[in-house]
Amino acid sequence: MYTDPIADYLTRIRNAVSAKHRVVEIPASNLKKEITKILFDQGYILSYKFEDSTVQGTIKIALKYNKLSQESVIKKIQRLSKPGLRKYSNSNDLPRILNGLGIAIVSTSKGVMTAKQAKRHNVGGEVICYVY
Repeated sequence: MYTDPIADYLTRIRNAVSAKHRVVEIPASNLKKEITKILFDQGYILSYKFEDSTVQGTIKIALKYNKLSQESVIKKIQRLSKPGLRKYSNSNDLPRILNGLGIAIVSTSKGVMTAKQAKRHNVGGEVICYVY
């Protein structure tokens, strides 16, 4: 049993990318669904599908690869805030990843969003992960 479902979610994506899989299946939760929507909106994954066939449900994510080099769009996906050590930032101190080429996903009082959107809404929160 794992105690950090978000770390498990990110690790499953990381492992699927390194194994060059096209689709990865992950147990669902509301936070994972929101992170998946952000990854899709920002262009890091090709598509996703929420299935409620089991009690918990699953998320099927189609990973995105470069057509010529067959290299994944996701270079690195890293968990920042952990259950043992939460990382919070106010709206002025939200991180910029690779000078704006990557994204930081933040859980705020107004929902889960990228750091850029949180800065625009002038809210801070828990920095969940970095993706680039």
